[in-house]
Amino acid sequence: MRAGTYLPTGRDQRPLLASPPGERRGKWTLLTGHGHVLVEIARDPQARIRDISAAVGLTEGTVQAIVADLAAEGYITRTRTGRRTVYTVNPDSLFRHPTQTGLRVGRLLTLLTEIKDHDESEPTADPGS
Repeated sequence: MRAGTYLPTGRDQRPLLASPPGERRGKWTLLTGHGHVLVEIARDPQARIRDISAAVGLTEGTVQAIVADLAAEGYITRTRTGRRTVYTVNPDSLFRHPTQTGLRVGRLLTLLTEIKDHDESEPTADPGS
């Protein structure tokens, strides 16, 4: 059993194990690689594959394959501007999983890109104050 705190969970009152702040519980993330790449493209439509790769923690080859998947399914379009590629996200694209039938990705992308923008705009606390 991992170290942590037990929290009551409402109706059934079974405890949930919550890790102490800062402790990771496994290596999975809530979004897939495709989701991470799509969010990064929404944040920076002029990002290079290597920039996206560094941001999401995937190899450049994997990111290139994901970008090709996203383009093939209509989630993004790619336009060449000189030597650069500029991406356009289609916010009206639908989620692919049956439990999200009819839901569009635009709202989630807006939320996730606003969170990142908000986090970057917050002033950092001065450790000396």
